[in-house]
Amino acid sequence: MLKLNRIHHVAIICSDYEKSKHFYSKVLGLKIVREVYREARQSYKLDLEVGNQYQIELFSFPNPPARPSRPEAAGLRHLAFEVDDIEAAIAHIESFGVEIEPIRVDEFTGKRFTFFADPDGLPVELYEK
Repeated sequence: MLKLNRIHHVAIICSDYEKSKHFYSKVLGLKIVREVYREARQSYKLDLEVGNQYQIELFSFPNPPARPSRPEAAGLRHLAFEVDDIEAAIAHIESFGVEIEPIRVDEFTGKRFTFFADPDGLPVELYEK
């Protein structure tokens, strides 16, 4: 039987590298582990840390095609982050001018969550611990 230990990373291709780098490192506060420019691909690769674990790779490529994310397109639905205090997290993110949906309650767990979008419209969720 196959034994998967954990998700190693999530790769995201962005259309504006500097804007997305700012969003993930400053707005969301993810720690930059490594940043490299790959000349052959004309692409940056930014490794980001979530909760003391390397987990997100942010890529830039020249002119990536848009990926539909709404309404409920097939593929990756959203990226979710666990937070201790959803209201404090919302206040921090809104201070950067990011619009956030109203808080909802998960009907099965009773936990609070909300959504907002990254600079390319990728849905991002905050899920309270």
